[in-house]
This record gives sequence, C-alpha cells and structure tokens, in this order.
Amino acid sequence: MNLLNKIRSKQARVGVIGLGYVGLPLVIEFCKAGFAVTGFDIDAKKVALLCQGKSYIKHIDGALIAPFIRPAKGATPLFTPTTDFSRLADMDCILVCVPTPLNKNREPDMTYVFNTTKTIARYLKAGQLVTLESTTYPGTTDEDMRTMLEESGLKAGRDFHLAFSPEREDPNNSQFATATIPKVVGGYTSACLTAASALYGRIMQRVVPVSSTKVAEATKLLENIYRAVNIALVNELKMLMDRMGIDVWEVIEAAKTKPFGFQAFYPGPGLGGHCIPIDPFYLTWKAKEYDIPTKFIELAGEINANMPNYVVHKLMTALNDKKKCLKGSRVLVLGVAYKPNVDDDRESPAFVIMELIEKSGATVDYSDPYVPTLKKTRKFNFAKTSVALTPQKIRSYDAVVIVTNHANVDYKLIEKHARLVVDTRNALNKSGVKSGNVYKA
Repeated sequence: MNLLNKIRSKQARVGVIGLGYVGLPLVIEFCKAGFAVTGFDIDAKKVALLCQGKSYIKHIDGALIAPFIRPAKGATPLFTPTTDFSRLADMDCILVCVPTPLNKNREPDMTYVFNTTKTIARYLKAGQLVTLESTTYPGTTDEDMRTMLEESGLKAGRDFHLAFSPEREDPNNSQFATATIPKVVGGYTSACLTAASALYGRIMQRVVPVSSTKVAEATKLLENIYRAVNIALVNELKMLMDRMGIDVWEVIEAAKTKPFGFQAFYPGPGLGGHCIPIDPFYLTWKAKEYDIPTKFIELAGEINANMPNYVVHKLMTALNDKKKCLKGSRVLVLGVAYKPNVDDDRESPAFVIMELIEKSGATVDYSDPYVPTLKKTRKFNFAKTSVALTPQKIRSYDAVVIVTNHANVDYKLIEKHARLVVDTRNALNKSGVKSGNVYKA
C-alpha cells in the first residue's frame, strides 16, 4: 500500500520528534483522528511521565493523553512515547518539532534540527514522509535537511517525501487550538506537497498549500516579524507618551474603536517565548547571504530588547519618589512566564529585569502561580522558588513589579498591601484597581 492510501485509511504510522509545546498537541490530534503515533524525545523524564499518562505542560491536561496511552480494555494504545530513535525506521510519516534557538551571538542555533536530521537519515526508508515544523530560515528544508537526508542514498522527491509546515501554536489560547489553526504546507516537489497536505488534512480543519518549502518557511517568519515590529512600535510610543504624560493604554483603546486600518498591539516589559524574540533573527542572518540589510527588523529588535532597562529605570524613579534608592531595596517580580496563564518561561523578559535589579544592588524575589521554581537556562541560574502572595509577604517588599499579568492573581490584594507597584502590563487598571502607589511602565 502506498503512502497516500495509508494516510487516507489512517494506517500510516506517525512519528513526532520533540514532545514539547508543539509536538505534544500534534500527537493528541493524530491520536484523536485514529492514527497510531510514536513520540520521540531525548528527555527520558518526559517520556516516563507520558508513559504514565501524565503531562508536564500545564495547559495540556494529562486527561487528553491518558486514553491514548492506556485505552479501554481490549483496545490498542495509539500513543507510544520513547527515547529509542531506531524506531524511526518503522514510521511512515516523521514530523520534526525540535527547538531552533539563537546562540550567544544571536545567530541561528541549528544543532537540534541538524542532529535530528542526521538521526533520521540513519533510519530513513523509501516511501517515508519527513516534515519539519520548527521555525527556521528559508532554505533549511530543501537545502540543508535534504542534503543530510540524501546521504542515506535515497533521493528527496523520488524515494522519500520532504516538506515544511510551520507550527502556529499559541499556548493556552482558548479561541484557537491546533486543529482549528490553518496549516501552511510546502513540499520539495508537487508529490511531496500532496503527501504532506493529505496527512495534515486528516487532523486540520484547513490546509493551505504553498508552492515551495521556502515559501512556507518565510510565511512563519513574516507572521512573527510582523508582531515583533508592531510591538516595538507601541513600546517606543509607550516611552514617548509616558514622557508626555499620556496614558498609552488609553490611546490604544481609543484607536482600536476604528473598524478598519488599525490592529491593536500592546506594550510590555520586553519580548518572551520561543517565537517573537528569536524568529526575526533567523531572517536577518539569512539576509546577509544576499547582501540585503534588514534595518527595520533589527531596529525593532533593539527597541524590544531595551524594554527591561526601561522597566528598571521606571522602578528606580518610582522608588526615588518614595525617597528610597534601588540599591538595598527588596523587590518582588510578579510573573516570570513569558505570557499570561502558561508555565512557559522561555526567553522571558522577567529574567533580564531580575538580573538588572540584582546588579543594581537590590534583593529580588519572584511570585508566579505557574512557575514554582526557576530552572537553570542558557543565560540565567537564579535558583529561586516562587513566593506565596500573602499580605505580610507583600508588605515586606519595597516594590512589586508586575511583569506577567496572570488572570488568577489577586490584584486587589497586591494594591492593598504593596508599598509601591510598577505595572508593565496595565494589569491593575484592567482589573478595576486604581491606586496612587501604581506606576505604569
């Protein structure tokens, strides 16, 4: 039976490499559709939890996974998590969902993608489909990955299918889930596109085929560059309007009443997560190959990267108004996740803010209901645990800096007991809390 028939009859064996915020939702959707899925990950602890039907991602309930690990009596399990990559040889379709971070020089770190590709090449068989979902620069799939995969002796487009389909996950978004977000797909050849579109068409409400893998790669970059540039714009306007004595939040609310020609973006303490702070630099790096300066993207990156400095400067000013200096003060950072209501703290601006506060001679703690402990990252090693928000604890700090506006935080409690609040998200005002001790940053 050929691959298309296997996909249409749901007999295709699907392998998902990388069981994180992108890979795990895909696993769930394929299992829900009736496919047998093998999940591959190098983290044995994650695999062990999944084998127990448990989730390590807060917004993904273990109840969504358990039925596919341990189905009703007599039924065959649809989901098999493993660290054994030799089982890639048994797959019909292989989806790559591994990280694409930046290195210390803010250049693409393709270690995860390329190492994974080399592993796939060792087990690659004729008739398989390999699809990359990780955000990357145009040319990764049909140039870099193809070359590595063809070292197996098989040729892309002839012996196996190769495609790129960018992940578009927005963790904990109640309006859009994996299956309801249109799926862009680009293939190395028309046959590759047909195979990949058929596979995703079994789990997605809408598949958007494009003419090449490069177009699909560029699509994801455009989406996130668009957001990064517009966020930089409102961040710059926030700093200007603050100096002018104008509330930028009120300005945005008024502007978005226009039913056309305007989309609201909101300022903040800096960019976080795995997409917006990172993806634009994949294109700026690749652009150098073509001698094209990407001034707009780089300027947006500079503005957004400088926001933590602005927040700490605002904190210093607020403390000065209270006849205190930052040095020697005790500061509580409220929220370290990169966005509200998730447990993902990757690239969070909270870490930069905390580092700047400590370098200024202050003591800094944090409180986040979704992040109980801070683990060592590529850049930071705070070794701190989340502080419980009690009246006595809040009063013990000279200032509270709201970095992430989680919905389950009692902002009235914060306002009532905090000596000073620096609010980077307009969280108190949105919660109907007003106080003379609040400084917007």
